[in-house]
Amino acid sequence: MFRGKTLLVTGGTGSFGNAVLRRFLQTDIGEIRIFSRDEKKQDEMRKHFVNPKIRFFIGDVRDPSGLQDAMRGVDFVFHAAALKQVPSCEFFPIEAFKTNCLGTENVLNAAISANVKRLVVLSTDNAVYPVSALGISNAMMEKLALAKSRMPDHETVICCARPGTVMASRGSVIPLFIRQIQEGLTITVTDPEMTRFMMTVDEAVNLVVHAFQYGSSGDIFVPQARSCTIGVLAEAVQALLDSDIPVEIIGARHGEKRHETLLTTEEMAVAEDQGGYYCVPVDNRDLTYSAFLGTGRKISLSGGEYSSNNASLLDVDGMCERLMQLECIRVAMSGLKVTG
Repeated sequence: MFRGKTLLVTGGTGSFGNAVLRRFLQTDIGEIRIFSRDEKKQDEMRKHFVNPKIRFFIGDVRDPSGLQDAMRGVDFVFHAAALKQVPSCEFFPIEAFKTNCLGTENVLNAAISANVKRLVVLSTDNAVYPVSALGISNAMMEKLALAKSRMPDHETVICCARPGTVMASRGSVIPLFIRQIQEGLTITVTDPEMTRFMMTVDEAVNLVVHAFQYGSSGDIFVPQARSCTIGVLAEAVQALLDSDIPVEIIGARHGEKRHETLLTTEEMAVAEDQGGYYCVPVDNRDLTYSAFLGTGRKISLSGGEYSSNNASLLDVDGMCERLMQLECIRVAMSGLKVTG
């Protein structure tokens, strides 16, 4: 479906954008546009990939005019531009709102105006039962996308992809553990019983591609992922790097939950199993209150939510196998210093 087409990636200089380039530059895609506000990372990416299929656009999703220029002639959009760190958003919630909510609304409007065929909004599991500013802004991002998907005056297919924790992404704990081990410091663990869904960035790209291929407007896609406790994760990193450095439990940071959820109880009740992924179809009833009150959906809520606490948990050996897929782990195991 991407043959000869033009793909735009917002926030394209991040971990997700780099994984998209690695994946799609090997295909017969026509053009990939990287839209971000970070000229340094764009310059580094330009020098690293050196490929005529890539075009770079400096801009901010908070500014609609830059998006309109970048969106002309685009067939597909991956919307990955967002503030993503829980503590940062707790201290600067208005910035999370401006980027994650208003920025998403700008991307949606620009895509619809440019007659983009398909747009996938990249969310996070923080959007489910949110307790942090990041989670609340992610939840609103999804609501904005679903509301636009219901609008009758355009043909852009709008879906959401909701991955779990992307291992070794910007600001994540695995590179921190590696640096602490390499520098002989104490490994700092927030809560050893805290659980998170664990995905590689390539698996996150697979989720988005699945949404592009099979999504109807308004669908939300989540992976059928395994989870891990933070204590087991720290043990696994130590085992791979042959470290016996002590662990210090420091407590949860601002806005952190003990467990994350990929599907609410209500979503799980209507989710479709697509083999490796769940799809939550959009509720397309309109705002005619009399009809709405007379035709409420009858669903069973006995199945419960889909959370990192009730998913299949990885042990140390299983987590070691997952970690071996990460370049930063392989680099550290070779004896080289990890700086990212």
